[in-house]
Amino acid sequence: MITLKNVILRRSAKVLLDGATVTLNPGEKVGLVGRNGAGKSTLFALLNGTLHEDGGDFSIPKQWRMAQVAQNMPETEESATDFVVGGDTRLTELREQLATIEAAYTENPDDADIGMQLAHAYTDLADAGEHDAVPRAQALILGLGFKTHELDAPVNSFSGGWRMRLQLARALMCPSDLLLLDEPTNHLDLDALVWLEAWLQKYQGTMIVISHDREFLDAVTDVTLHIANAQLTRYGGNYSKFEDMRALQMEQQQQAFAKQQEKIAHLQKFIDRFKAKASKAKQAQSRVKALERMERVAPLLAEAEFSFEFKEPGNIPNPMLSISNASFGYVVEDAEPKTILRGVNRSVLAGQRIGILGANGQGKSTLVKTIAREMGALAGQVTEGKGLNIGYFAQQELDVLHPESNPLEHMVRLARELGGNAKEPSGEQALRGYLGSFNFSGDMVKQPVGTMSGGEKARLVLAMMVWQRPNLLLLDEPTNHLDLATREALAVALNEFEGTLMLVSHDRALLRSVCDEFWLVGRGVVGDFDGDLDDYQRYLLDESKRLREEAKVAVREAEAAAAPAAAAPAAPQQRKQDAQERQQRSDQAKPIKREIAQIDERLVKAGTERAELEARLAQPLPSAEIAEAGKRLKALNDEIGRLEERWLALSDQLEALAA
Repeated sequence: MITLKNVILRRSAKVLLDGATVTLNPGEKVGLVGRNGAGKSTLFALLNGTLHEDGGDFSIPKQWRMAQVAQNMPETEESATDFVVGGDTRLTELREQLATIEAAYTENPDDADIGMQLAHAYTDLADAGEHDAVPRAQALILGLGFKTHELDAPVNSFSGGWRMRLQLARALMCPSDLLLLDEPTNHLDLDALVWLEAWLQKYQGTMIVISHDREFLDAVTDVTLHIANAQLTRYGGNYSKFEDMRALQMEQQQQAFAKQQEKIAHLQKFIDRFKAKASKAKQAQSRVKALERMERVAPLLAEAEFSFEFKEPGNIPNPMLSISNASFGYVVEDAEPKTILRGVNRSVLAGQRIGILGANGQGKSTLVKTIAREMGALAGQVTEGKGLNIGYFAQQELDVLHPESNPLEHMVRLARELGGNAKEPSGEQALRGYLGSFNFSGDMVKQPVGTMSGGEKARLVLAMMVWQRPNLLLLDEPTNHLDLATREALAVALNEFEGTLMLVSHDRALLRSVCDEFWLVGRGVVGDFDGDLDDYQRYLLDESKRLREEAKVAVREAEAAAAPAAAAPAAPQQRKQDAQERQQRSDQAKPIKREIAQIDERLVKAGTERAELEARLAQPLPSAEIAEAGKRLKALNDEIGRLEERWLALSDQLEALAA
C-alpha cells in the first residue's frame, strides 16, 4: 500500500503539504482533486520519485512497477506501433537481455550454460507477451481514435495532440502495479474518452488520476483524495459522492454560507424557468436532474477561482442564422478543396441550446469554425440574422490569442477593433478592473499570454467573449484547462445566458446541464440526434466497430489490388482446389458467425438489465434489496466481461479465416 504520515512537501518556498496523512490500498482507483495550484502535480512528483518529502514518512512498495504518461512531446521517426510497443518496459528489457545472450551464444555455441540462458530468455519473452505485443499496442492506438492506415505512420507525422495520445497509449502498454494519469482526457474526443473509461475499468492495479472531467472520475474511480489547505482528505466513493459529502461538511461548518446562498439562488432561478418546458425533449429530464444536483453542491461553487455571468445581449435576431445546401471544408493551395460536410441545411433559432456531437475527425470543429467566420463555406449559403454577434471559444486558445501580447493589450485591441462598446466601458482603467473580475489582477494584466497556463488562457478568452455581449456563443471544447469548480461556474453562467448556445465538448456533465438538443456530425452530413448522451455513447461504440470493419475491408482490397495483374491463369486443378478451400473456410466460419450473433444478442440484453439495475440502485431501497441487486449487478458485469472476451476471440478467428 501507499502511505503518507505527517508528510511535509514544499515547492520552492511554498508549503503544499503540511503534516498530511493518508493510506491508499492496492487495487484502489483514486481521483486526486483540488484547486489549481493546490499541489496535485507535486504529489505526483512525490509518488514517481522525482521529488522527495521534506518531512514525515512516505512509503510505496519497492517491487511495484509504475506507469505514467510522459509529458514531453515525442520526436521520433519510429512508427506509431513501434513507439507504443516500446512502452512495455518489461518486454524491452527482456529483448535486450535476449540480444546479449544470443551474441554470447554465437561466439560460444557449445557452452551449455549459455544455451540454458537462451532457453530461459525465450520462455521469459513468451511469458511477457512477446507473441501479441503488436496486436495489443495497435488495439490501444485504434481505441484512442487513430485510423488503421496510421498504425505504421511515423510519430513525427502527427500533430501535438495526437502525439500526446500516443504517449497515453505507451503508458497503458506498460505492465504496471501503479498507474499515474494527469489529465488523460485533455486531448481526447468523446469517442476515445468512452473507450478509455472502459479500459481503465478493467485495469487491475492501483490507479491515481487527476482530472477535471466529473463523469470520467465517476466512471473510473472508487476513492477521492482531496487536497486543500496543505492537507489530504480521503473520501470513499467517486467524485459525485465526494461532492455530496464535502457539501454536507461545508454546510455543517457554515463555511462560505453567503456565497452558497447566492449560487443556489442563481441555480434556482434557471431551474424554475426551465421546468416549465421540461417535457420538451428527452434530454430535458436529465438536464433538470443535473441542475438539481448543482443545487446540492452549490457550496462547492464558492471555491471557484472566480464567478461571472454573460450580460444580456443587446438584441437577439430570430433566426440567428440559416444554412442552405452548404458544403464545409478546407481550401487547399494548388489542389481541389477538401470537403468535409455536404448538403448542410440547418437553422439556428433564438434561445436554442445545441450540443454538437460526432466522432473524432467527422467535422465538428469545421462546422463551428465556418459559423464563426474563421472559414468560408465551399458551397451554398450561410445567412446571418441582422445584428448577429458571435462569441467564439476556439479549441486551441492560441487560435484567437497573441502569445506575445498581455491580457490588457488583448482587451484594448478588442475595444479598438469593435469601435468601442456602447454598454461596456473601454478605457484602460476600466478594462483593468474588468480583467480583475476574471482573476487577472495586479501584474498579471501585463504578463505575456504565451507564458500563461492553459487555465489562464481559457479565462482570458472567456473574458473577451463576455465583454462583447454576444447573442450567439460558439464553444469548441471550452473546459479543457478549467478545474472542476470553475467548470461548475461556467455551467451556471451558460444556464443563465439569454442568447443562443452551440457547444462542442467531451465534458458530458456540461453537455447534460446546458444543452436542450443535439446535432450529430458524421459521415459527411449534419443531422438531429434523437436521444440522450447515454444513447450517443452506444452510437459511438457501434460507429467505432463499423469504421474498424471498413478499414479491414479496405486493407484486404488494397492487398488484392497490389497482386500482380499479369499472373498466369490458374490451371483447372488449381481453380478447383481454390474453390474447395473457399468452401471449407465458409463452412468453418458459419458456426463462428452464429455464436457471434448470439453473443451480440446476449450483450444487448445484459446491458439493458445492467442499466435497469444501476437505475434501481440509485433509488432508496431496503438493505436486502440493495444486496440482491448488487449481487446480480456483479454477476452481470462478470458475464459481460466474459462475453466480450469471447467475442474478440471469435472475431480473431474470423479474420484468420478471411486472411
